[in-house]
Amino acid sequence: MADDALFGFLHMEIVAHVYKEQATREDIDKERVTCVSTLELMGFRVGQGLIERFTKDCPTFKDDLDIMKFLCKDLWSTIFKKQIDNLRTNHQGTYVLQDNKFALLTQFSSGKQYIEEAPKYLAFSCGLIRGALSNLGLESVVTAELSLMPSCKFQVVVQKL
Repeated sequence: MADDALFGFLHMEIVAHVYKEQATREDIDKERVTCVSTLELMGFRVGQGLIERFTKDCPTFKDDLDIMKFLCKDLWSTIFKKQIDNLRTNHQGTYVLQDNKFALLTQFSSGKQYIEEAPKYLAFSCGLIRGALSNLGLESVVTAELSLMPSCKFQVVVQKL
């Protein structure tokens, strides 16, 4: 339980640090990547490393849906101590992962008052999903949607090569 709290606090501090750095350097370098991109790239690298470690002894996956099920059950359980609540697909490369009590948003008050601040706390997780899928051979675009705290939906669109 303590490691969950530590991960949550570390995540909050990383987000705060990236946004603070951007605020101090904005007038120096206008072409610098945005904070969200920085957080997403951090998550991407973490996702690549974690999935490499978790799948080293697993059999190969037969299709995209198997990969998404692994991500929703095994990877999500390891990181956030619970499975994704709902996985939906249109069977054409689009998946929606819904977490009704997303661990990185539970420290915020429920309701709509912090919805404008919350997306920056989802960028790392979007990168984490994208990095994990990338290392499993699926190039994708991952976006997060937030309507009511602490519930969120991650939409994954797999790019066909």
